[in-house]
Amino acid sequence: MFLTAANLAKAKSKTVLVQMLSAAGTGFSFNTKRNRLREKLVLRKHDPIVNKHVLFFEKKKIRSI
Repeated sequence: MFLTAANLAKAKSKTVLVQMLSAAGTGFSFNTKRNRLREKLVLRKHDPIVNKHVLFFEKKKIRSI
């Protein structure tokens, strides 16, 4: 059968799961989703260790969703 030899293209997911790391240097991080085609995320959220709103930068991609 020729169906077993055919290379079927896999569809890429539209979103990726990324880890966001606090810019305050506390080591606090959280995971969030972003669109695959967007640039790296920078968010302003609450860091409970310093009890302030700080910038969170995208550290690494965890997996495709």
